[in-house]
Amino acid sequence: MRTLARRSRGAGPLALVAALLGLLLMFAPAASAAGGLSDAAATLKKGQVYVAPAMQDRFSQAQADALTKKIEKADKPIFIAVVPEAANKATIATDLRTLVGIDGVYGVWRGNEFQAYADRGAMAPGVASRISGAVLRADKGDINATLNDFVDQAAPQTKGTGVNHSTSIAWVIIPVLLVALAGAGVFFLFRRAKKRKEEQARAELEQLRRVVDEDITAFGVELERLDFDPRAADADDAQRTDYSHALDSYEKSKRLMNEAKKPEDVKQVTEAIEDGRFQLATLAARREKRPLPERRPPCFMDPRHGPSVKDVDWAPAGGSARAVPVCQADADRVAAGLDPAVRTVDTEHGPQPYWNAGPAYAPYAGGYYSGFGGGLLPGLLVGTMLGSMMSTPAYAAAPMMEGGHGGYQDQYEGGDFTGADFNASDFSGGDWGGGGDFGGGGGGDW
Repeated sequence: MRTLARRSRGAGPLALVAALLGLLLMFAPAASAAGGLSDAAATLKKGQVYVAPAMQDRFSQAQADALTKKIEKADKPIFIAVVPEAANKATIATDLRTLVGIDGVYGVWRGNEFQAYADRGAMAPGVASRISGAVLRADKGDINATLNDFVDQAAPQTKGTGVNHSTSIAWVIIPVLLVALAGAGVFFLFRRAKKRKEEQARAELEQLRRVVDEDITAFGVELERLDFDPRAADADDAQRTDYSHALDSYEKSKRLMNEAKKPEDVKQVTEAIEDGRFQLATLAARREKRPLPERRPPCFMDPRHGPSVKDVDWAPAGGSARAVPVCQADADRVAAGLDPAVRTVDTEHGPQPYWNAGPAYAPYAGGYYSGFGGGLLPGLLVGTMLGSMMSTPAYAAAPMMEGGHGGYQDQYEGGDFTGADFNASDFSGGDWGGGGDFGGGGGGDW
């Protein structure tokens, strides 16, 4: 089993639990010769490369031991399994991830094919798949070369520490304390995870606060620019009602943002801004003797543009075209073949459209579009970061309008023990690469 302590900090509850689990390793039975998922998972938990018996004529134990040492030296949560073609192609990777229970990068050579998968906490989405495809094509079916090249390329880009990190003190703990220490360790482990989530939530809220304050300020500028005097002779009751409603929404948005304690609270703020902007549009139409506007979603390109006036076909960078609601100015830009005025926000990767800025922006976007049907926003965001999040089972179980984060908020770092509690949609890989006559066997008992 894998130690739950990831960093050596001397004596302490987590270190003692590490010792407990390290001692238990001494008495773990050796893997049976028959092979199978259980044996593979037990081997991977120890930080060793697993080779199914049916594949040892193509990838020897000596080669596996050398690769194990390379992974140990890198001290990264990288797991490599070499299995026969008889292994279930559709489920082998997720089954291994479930049984091993550790956030990490999982490379699986199956028969003549190779593919890698990674938890989001261990590696950025898509990276494992791209690396596995590149090394497979470069090494032309040589298992040893492919797996070594994969580890060389993946290790610098993998987050977290390896499963054998900080296990040396396992030899000095008295066995009679094991059960008590295990309970204490689990308590401190979950406390640490809770603290990490709270710190992440605070950081996300501060990130959102800057953006939402800009939206509130822009709303206030629009109120002033309208230059409406409720006491003017040409002002009627309907206009005064619209203005009062817009002003109340402005004050409400400021109050709610000041009271926000977590990212989910931002949803109520952008709901208030959206409602107030529609009242401004209605008031402007009354004053100019125009038909009253239809209640439509905000401009998708930038909600600060106010209510949309039409839907246009548009494709974000790298995405497919879809109909999105836009203001008249953006509709004119798209019709002229120009880029629309997209709302960008600062991220660690530089300015990004709000829909690609991370899961913290789910409440932000959700508040603007909450009044227009639950399926509208995910449909608009297909192919974007927020769209991918909203399409996951975790998002459906804990929707944004009820304070969910689609599973991202509970994300662990690579190397953390999470058991089977992981989001399969975040454990990403690509199509199995390989095929062709790579030589060697497969099959056998699995």
